Amino acid sequence: MTPPTTRPPGGSPKRALITGITGQDGSYLAEFLLGKGYTVFGMARRTSQENFGRIERIRDQVELKQADLLDQLSLIRTLEETRPHEVYNLAAQSFVPTSWSQPVLTGEFTALGVTRMLEAVRLVDPRIRFYQASSSEMFGKVRETPQTERTPFHPRSPYGVAKAYGHAITVNYRESYDLFACAGILFNHESPRRGPEFVTRKVTDGVARIKHGLARELRLGNLDARRDWGFAGDYVEAMWLMLQQDEPDDYVVATGESHSVQDLVELAFRCVGLAWEEYVVMDPALKRPAEVDVLLGDASKARRKLGWTPRVRFPELVRTMVEADLTRYSKS
Repeated sequence: MTPPTTRPPGGSPKRALITGITGQDGSYLAEFLLGKGYTVFGMARRTSQENFGRIERIRDQVELKQADLLDQLSLIRTLEETRPHEVYNLAAQSFVPTSWSQPVLTGEFTALGVTRMLEAVRLVDPRIRFYQASSSEMFGKVRETPQTERTPFHPRSPYGVAKAYGHAITVNYRESYDLFACAGILFNHESPRRGPEFVTRKVTDGVARIKHGLARELRLGNLDARRDWGFAGDYVEAMWLMLQQDEPDDYVVATGESHSVQDLVELAFRCVGLAWEEYVVMDPALKRPAEVDVLLGDASKARRKLGWTPRVRFPELVRTMVEADLTRYSKS
């Protein structure tokens, strides 16, 4: 199926609103859409400190709007002002460990925030095409491997529970109000723009610090946990493709390869010529209260219907992240 033109009738550029534009996925998606000729609006919460580092190179090409997933009126006002053809809802409290210490806030942003945005779309313009960022963490204690769009959810964290709610309410609004609402069940996707609190960046940042003599050890939790890791820059294309189809649907987005945290560690240390066993310290305090042991996605539906395939393989992803962190510390 060939996606339609990125210009609506009349020749004017398509308009897209991205919530969470300052995050990893939001920054890659904004760059991707600008390359497609879109007018891009980004939604950002008002904070005492600006956090625009990831979108610095495109800051003058996007228009930022102050709004909050906790505030229904601000979402309605933003949609009225921007009149987007597409909304990509990427904003969330997305760090899994934090969801245990702040479960209510996680639910407000990651679950009810989706409802508020969907309701704003329904009220302002139900023709808007809506993308919801769902997560492989919804599968949790997996019922089958690999996981597909039909695999039952059994989330193992407040974050996973909140994402499952956001996914279900997206499907519900699609079926109840005939909205063009899609959910992408994205498996772990990383990049040099990933926050340092996530295990991939914690590893690559730690390796770079050790190589530069700034640290002597890297403390980690469960080295046996396995994940399906891909490149965030690849995955935003799948988001866009979902909203270009004739009918709305939900899709798993994954590489189909599973690697352990230890695999990640070994590759990262190998990039700098060091033996990981000499630096990694196991810290039981860093283990999750309820662990998700294995996540492995089957993206055959996305390949078949969207024509999407990942381009960046796991070793290349890890090497790119290590090199980016090495460069960052060499400049500091």
